Amino acid sequence: MSKMPMMFIGHGSPMNAIEDNSYTRTWGKMVKEIPKPESIISISAHWFTKGTRIMNEENSKTVYDMYGFPEKLYEILYNAPGNPKLAGDVKRLISRPSVFDNSWGIDHGTWSVLVHMYPEREIPVFQISIDASAPPEVHYQIGKELKSLRQQGVLLFGTGNIVHNLRRVDWEMGDKGFDWTYQFDGYIKENIKNRNYENVIHYMDLGETARLAVPMPDHFNPILYILGAADQEDKISVYNNSCVLGSLSMTSYLFS
Repeated sequence: MSKMPMMFIGHGSPMNAIEDNSYTRTWGKMVKEIPKPESIISISAHWFTKGTRIMNEENSKTVYDMYGFPEKLYEILYNAPGNPKLAGDVKRLISRPSVFDNSWGIDHGTWSVLVHMYPEREIPVFQISIDASAPPEVHYQIGKELKSLRQQGVLLFGTGNIVHNLRRVDWEMGDKGFDWTYQFDGYIKENIKNRNYENVIHYMDLGETARLAVPMPDHFNPILYILGAADQEDKISVYNNSCVLGSLSMTSYLFS
């Protein structure tokens, strides 16, 4: 089997799950650029845990990990099957201690995007958590350890936001970002396109700009798994290259 591409998606607001906009339409276009996956492994910003945890249920539940949104959003059921066998393979591939954990489910970081990409819900999906205590190098290393799964038709799917600072959100800014938002998003973009992944791993070297862009690493870390699993010959394409509400970036990447 040929090598499966990978994605990092800037998922933004949960409302994207039920909206038809430029971001959601682009997500639908992205999947037309790749083969149909045998399975999807999602690394979502919204499963931020103590240690590394892996879902291994036959059927994972849909998690509504957001509050105060329209009822229509809570009616979405992303009832794709799981893949316990593949989850076992993942646990063996990851060299650091990890555990199976089905207390969570498929959260909105994953399903708000997949409802547009794979609305049939037939492709097996499960999530790997992000260890809140691990440094960037560990997330990158886990990605390297999962790289072989690309040869098995597995779509490695990171979902978060390169810039994600909810405390600085300015609703009046609409589809524009602060100067530091563009600066950080551009810095990461340039280093990814030039394959300077060490600069992405050590993003905090950018100082105050990085502290503003990534006050918590939960939404940033998913890109590190994807970079770890990348090959030198991967074509890197950028989608949804934009910033919104001042302090969020929607930038997404396809490695193919």
